[in-house]
Amino acid sequence: MRDIVARRDIQLTRSLGQNFLHDANQLQRIVATAELSSADKVLEVGPGLGPLTELLVQKAGEVLAIEKDVRLVEVLVERFGLEAREGTSTSAVDGPGPADAGAPQNLFLLHDDALDYLQREPRDWHDWKLVANLPYSVASPILVELAAGPRAPKLIVATLQLEVALRLMAPPDDDHYGILTLLVQLDFEPRDWFKIPSGCFFPEPDVDSACVRLVRRATPLLDEERRKLFYRLVKKSFSQRRKMMLKLLKQEWPKELLEAAFAELKISPQERAEKLSLETFVALAKMLPA
Repeated sequence: MRDIVARRDIQLTRSLGQNFLHDANQLQRIVATAELSSADKVLEVGPGLGPLTELLVQKAGEVLAIEKDVRLVEVLVERFGLEAREGTSTSAVDGPGPADAGAPQNLFLLHDDALDYLQREPRDWHDWKLVANLPYSVASPILVELAAGPRAPKLIVATLQLEVALRLMAPPDDDHYGILTLLVQLDFEPRDWFKIPSGCFFPEPDVDSACVRLVRRATPLLDEERRKLFYRLVKKSFSQRRKMMLKLLKQEWPKELLEAAFAELKISPQERAEKLSLETFVALAKMLPA
């Protein structure tokens, strides 16, 4: 990786979260966690220099890799023998030239900002798996965008900053439990995770990382209308963590309705949001007016 970066005079950008995982054991572990087969379609956000991409194309039936940095797109085109064409998409499928005869036929490379792409293209990902070393700078918004609703992928295996991973896996009354926890866990069950030391990356980041495995819930907990109310409820409840949740919610809903709902769900009027489970927030979202 050092040689590639030096040879192409690529100045890595901290703001883009460009810390590339190079440890072969950790890369294999990520792929094993995803339980891939030739029937799987995989979305990879931020392929970087392509070490994880190389393993994914060996296991999956189709891989769509989205890379924002045009300099890294050029590296990937060269590494995988893809045929560069005008526009934002580069693919090994549509007629690679003679020099590209060994190019993987199941790899599609898209030059785009992944978050912009996900917001711009309302694509159905329900039969896809996300397997990616997500850029630290945009990991949380990408997960919230991708994990919401019936179009969400069936499995998420993502490497993230350790602090973000702990938020995704957090139970109630945990220091890491909060808005991100609930917005993702509404649709995904956290299954397991493992830590990845900073020394496994180039350049080495200042923080440790972790890979999480999240499985989409078989049955949605809320319909679309109630989902929007759930988002409002969660964000308002955690808007000031030290304040009692009831006082915060009174800014959005009538006092009488809130007190009745709290009494029925046996929530103390003095309770703070971090004490309440996902199930309690879901129940409350079903009781309040949209």
